[in-house]
Amino acid sequence: MNKFMTQLQRMTETPVPKLIISLSIPTIISMLVTNVYNLVDTAFVGTLGNSASGAVGIVFGFMAILQAIGFMFGQGSGSIISRKLGAQDSEGASIVASTGFITAFAISIVTEIICFIFLDSLVMGLGSTTTIAPYAKTYISFILLAAPFTVTSFTLNNILRYEGKASLGMIGLLIGAVLNICGDAILMFGLHLGIAGAGISTAVSQIISFSILFSMFLRGKTTSKISLRYYRLQHVVLEIATTGFPSMLRQGLNSFTTVLLNSEASVYGDPAVAAMSIVSRITFFTVSIAIGIGQGFQPVSGFNYGAGRFDRVKKGYFFTIMLSECILVILGLIVFIFSGDLISIFRNNETVIEIGTRALRLQCLIQVVMPICMTTEMLFQSTGNKLFATILSATRNGLLFIPTLLILARIRGLAGIQEAQPLASLLSVIPTLFFAFWFFKKQLAE
Repeated sequence: MNKFMTQLQRMTETPVPKLIISLSIPTIISMLVTNVYNLVDTAFVGTLGNSASGAVGIVFGFMAILQAIGFMFGQGSGSIISRKLGAQDSEGASIVASTGFITAFAISIVTEIICFIFLDSLVMGLGSTTTIAPYAKTYISFILLAAPFTVTSFTLNNILRYEGKASLGMIGLLIGAVLNICGDAILMFGLHLGIAGAGISTAVSQIISFSILFSMFLRGKTTSKISLRYYRLQHVVLEIATTGFPSMLRQGLNSFTTVLLNSEASVYGDPAVAAMSIVSRITFFTVSIAIGIGQGFQPVSGFNYGAGRFDRVKKGYFFTIMLSECILVILGLIVFIFSGDLISIFRNNETVIEIGTRALRLQCLIQVVMPICMTTEMLFQSTGNKLFATILSATRNGLLFIPTLLILARIRGLAGIQEAQPLASLLSVIPTLFFAFWFFKKQLAE
């Protein structure tokens, strides 16, 4: 039996819980290590003062834009690839992989050039105050230099994950994150480069991570191939973009709402911006475990949907939700109890701790609804239900959060800013349950 058929058999015959866990572990490890880096980076930069700490939160919003581009082509390509491999079309998978990768690289270069031209406007547009702006401009300059490699790293990692080879993606991300942490310590403190050292370390580690991920395709470790001869500009790009658009929308709205959140918080000074930035990092760290489990579910869903095994798709969906719920409840309780202590690790400032503690505890209380929302979005995207995946992404990350933030910020001030995200997440459960019920009822009818 050849390598392709062995992988197909594994994805369509291995017991679903065992398969999802095996695919989730490398993804979770990758996300945790990456988020450990983000937290360490936040803590390191926090020693430089409130303005520098706020700058990391500002640039984090821009990095989410780069991630959005990478995820659109990575998730879009990956979703199609997994279904093609499930239907035993390996050449079609290579066409999609090559087209997604090359297009993502080209678009990221264009984005890099435009952002450098309008760098000052970009930094202020991301929500900087006049005191944060110099730090943010220094940091983001290095992020832009590595932008094409950052974007395509996300693309390649998602393709590997959808092929059911998340462990290969984990290698590249792990090495990049570890180098980033070491680089921060050496450049920021050993060579006294400050926030510029953090930027240089991030840029270099992203380039190295990209090189490792790309080598997996060049060395024949994957089922799909990346080559110019497989590139198809017309309908393939459109199919990839529309399939990956929910990810682009989700990440893009996350970036926009981060900018909006920073802008609203900036009214209350740099400590408020720093506090909300720290809360975002800590919250994403805990939620990333649930996201990792969901990303372990996606290739299982795509492969089996392509192979006509709808029973395994349904079983995987409910298993993913239950496992994620158990983990988030435990983590949420721990973070709730030690919220103040966690905030103080990153910025030992009384005002930052006070603002951040309340916001973080509210986030912990609402985390219980996240698995149903995230898993349902991932279900629709992995099975090619683009419209419903897009609607849910837009609803949870934008249509509910943006007006909730703007209204509560004006009615309740800083307290409203802290409450906006939890309330929007709670409201998003209603449309999520409606669409999930519709999907499984439709599959049962067929």
